[in-house]
Amino acid sequence: MLSKRAKYAINALVYLARQEAQKPILISRIAEDEHIPKKFLEAILLELKHAGILNSKKGKGGGYYLHKDPGEVSLADIMRLFDGAIAFLPCVTYQYYERCEECVDEETCGIRDVFQDVRDESVRVLKASTLANIIEREKKLENALRKK
Repeated sequence: MLSKRAKYAINALVYLARQEAQKPILISRIAEDEHIPKKFLEAILLELKHAGILNSKKGKGGGYYLHKDPGEVSLADIMRLFDGAIAFLPCVTYQYYERCEECVDEETCGIRDVFQDVRDESVRVLKASTLANIIEREKKLENALRKK
């Protein structure tokens, strides 16, 4: 399950990606518009800044803004940053591999093989789901609703 931190990070990033001019946005505005506790959001945005996804400007007209293009930031990036591995089993993770204690032979483990497929498909979908892609999906869904 996606943690609250990861969910809030995704919501804040999509919000920032929607801003056409990519001007800095105050934390208080993001928190209010996205219904995220301000203190919690401050820590999340700072972590995203340290990861090179966001940048900030201090002083008048300051706030946070995307440092990367919305098409370069995927859900896989955000989930790994906040929640770690994208896998149900530690033996099939890409960046956080750990051998399962009870496993006799990983190479012939049918359970591992199934969860490897699940992980591979999940990662494929999450990598393809960028901030730009999410905004595009929202527009398609809004247009479909208007046509009804």
